[in-house]
Amino acid sequence: MRPGDLVARKQAGRPILMLTAWDALSGALVEEAGAEVVLVGDSLAMVVLGHATTLPVTLAEMIGHTQAVARGLRRPRGQQPLLICDLPFLSYQCGTDQAVAAAGRVLKESAAAAVKLEGGEPETVAVIDRLVRSGIPVMGHLGLTPQSVHRLGYRRQARDPISQERLRRQALDLEAAGCFALVLEHVPADLAGSLRRQLAIPVIGIGAGDDCDGQVRVTADLLGLTPSQPPFSAPLLAGRELCVDALRGWMQSATRPDAPLEVDGRPTRPATPSAPHC
Repeated sequence: MRPGDLVARKQAGRPILMLTAWDALSGALVEEAGAEVVLVGDSLAMVVLGHATTLPVTLAEMIGHTQAVARGLRRPRGQQPLLICDLPFLSYQCGTDQAVAAAGRVLKESAAAAVKLEGGEPETVAVIDRLVRSGIPVMGHLGLTPQSVHRLGYRRQARDPISQERLRRQALDLEAAGCFALVLEHVPADLAGSLRRQLAIPVIGIGAGDDCDGQVRVTADLLGLTPSQPPFSAPLLAGRELCVDALRGWMQSATRPDAPLEVDGRPTRPATPSAPHC
């Protein structure tokens, strides 16, 4: 999968499904599940690194996690999902030269084929234009932009006609600058649907309704692994509780030497190793 393939999918009316990953294990899982686009999102700052926001994650950390995700992909290279890496806070806001250097590092040092960055202000549009002209594919991101949390918070965006018209102009600017796709996060569904019909590039929604060319979700949210869920991403299972219960059950059984080795074909306590592991 290449960035340009997403436009062809939109033209063919085929939905684009994108999931996040943050290490080799999550990369392998989302690929095996069938994701054709994998995003190493800066949400890993909160999901994996324990930060309160996405702001602290560094460019080096994003590259390292992207490398790990790529190591988890098992399909032949030409059949692997499109791998995209978020540019973290302050890696592209301080001028086009720094942005090109940051995005260039991502493509040189990892298997990512594109970068994603937030915002549609004139300075950001200029950065995107420079990146695209430098041969770096860019996915845009408007609406709820977590790197602007101190200004916008995590509330729904573009709720009034003025802000909706501003977002519409920004979306058109991002398309004109060369973005191959656009993520719309936590905006009204009718606005997202209108932009889907207006733009030639795919509109990928998260909390933006069903009338989009595709959907993206944070995998940890879908699996119920995060302490709190965003309002637009209900968990598919109680993953956190399932994991804790399973581990607690193993530890309890491991302290009982008289416990059976298996119940209904499932191990209940660790077997004695045949040789030391360390």
